[in-house]
Amino acid sequence: MTDREVLADRFEENRGHLRAVAYRMLGSLSEADDAVQEAWLKLSRTDADEVRNLPAWLTTVVGRVCLDMLRSRASRREEPMDAYFVPDPVVSPLDRIDPDQEVLLADSVGLALLVVLETLEPAERLAFVLHDMFAVPFDDIATVVGRSSAATRRLASRARRRVRGAAPAPDPDLGRQRRVVEAFLAASRGGDFEALVPVLDPDIVLRADSGTLVGGAAASKVVRGAAAVAQQALLFRQFSFSSELVLVNGTVGLVTAPDGRPMSVMGFTVKAEKIVALHILADPDRLARLGLTKIQD
Repeated sequence: MTDREVLADRFEENRGHLRAVAYRMLGSLSEADDAVQEAWLKLSRTDADEVRNLPAWLTTVVGRVCLDMLRSRASRREEPMDAYFVPDPVVSPLDRIDPDQEVLLADSVGLALLVVLETLEPAERLAFVLHDMFAVPFDDIATVVGRSSAATRRLASRARRRVRGAAPAPDPDLGRQRRVVEAFLAASRGGDFEALVPVLDPDIVLRADSGTLVGGAAASKVVRGAAAVAQQALLFRQFSFSSELVLVNGTVGLVTAPDGRPMSVMGFTVKAEKIVALHILADPDRLARLGLTKIQD
């Protein structure tokens, strides 16, 4: 094998880990892949013999790339759409998770947590993700954000306070999750408002992201409270007959696909046998990039 082939093999050994870091940083699967590819390009232009700890080096490189992407995204994004943003869901069949997805979803990174991470400043998000999720030392993170170790600790601490309690941890029992989601689906299909409300937490938050295509922005919304969310569920009941139970970021969710064409992905956060959060991605452009036909394999 050539030196480049050896280096490529070593990089591939770390690809899953790097993609997991980038996904938590960006909330986008396609952008995560771009960040990982950029890390490979940087490695291929580097004298690898001078890199003493390749996994650590690659992690910080991906972190730096993601930090630049977040800063660029913040300068482009239209403020009114920020509240509606739903990260890319990781969708898999209900009975199994692909091994690559297991690496991607380690530590139960749900949509609710990713939404909270979106509210952090880029440097805060980097410090929290690298330190709290991947145990990268603050000294290493400090070189990426261009601050002292003490200042980097404060970044992570601020992020930790904002994340704590803002992203409810789902019930770990998939069976209980499924029973609650099936009750929600049955009530919505039947147009039964009185049956819908009891499966919803009083403080439930529904976030729907329909993108920026024609009509999409108008359909994007944030709805709060059991009664209001139940009313929304009744509005899309006509499509619920085309819904399939799947795993969305490791928890029970739904893909709605009338005539086999994906229209939405719903991620449920179930806690204490009630739905406390519902995230809906209905952006046609982003759905097309997810390759959702694979869940039928």
